[in-house]
Amino acid sequence: MEHETLTLGPRKRIALIAHDHKKQHLIEWAKYNRDALAQHTLLATGTTGKLMEQVLGIPVVKLQSGPLGGDQQIGAKIAEGEIDFVIFFWDPLEPQPHDPDVKALLRLAVVWNIPIACNRSSADFMFSSQLMNEPYQRILPDYQTYRERIISEVEPVAEAAASAQSE
Repeated sequence: MEHETLTLGPRKRIALIAHDHKKQHLIEWAKYNRDALAQHTLLATGTTGKLMEQVLGIPVVKLQSGPLGGDQQIGAKIAEGEIDFVIFFWDPLEPQPHDPDVKALLRLAVVWNIPIACNRSSADFMFSSQLMNEPYQRILPDYQTYRERIISEVEPVAEAAASAQSE
């Protein structure tokens, strides 16, 4: 698979997400990193965004709450190239009603080669990297071949659908 690169500027677009049992952990982490976070554009799912804005006193673009589609909104923004970094303090021990959305969000971060920190340790290591505050060449997979592939199974499926409609 061929690759292309995307230059990220020193000001990153960072998504902040936390499950209910992890919100306090993210708040503590964000307070510690407040000055550094203020140098970036922050987006967050609903409740997390409100809390971050109140605690940090800096603007946060607030999307829907996770269970109401916020995780999917973040995923869509990743696919559209509108997010550079994800900090997602998720709770792997607590079942979530939107677990499929969480899995899809994590998958999209990997598909589009987006750095994702899922706990405080990984957030500390990644966020303290010198790459956070300077331009970075992110390697993107070139999915053009995938998009232009010939799908040979379409014809039998289309014929079966047409046949079913005529009955």
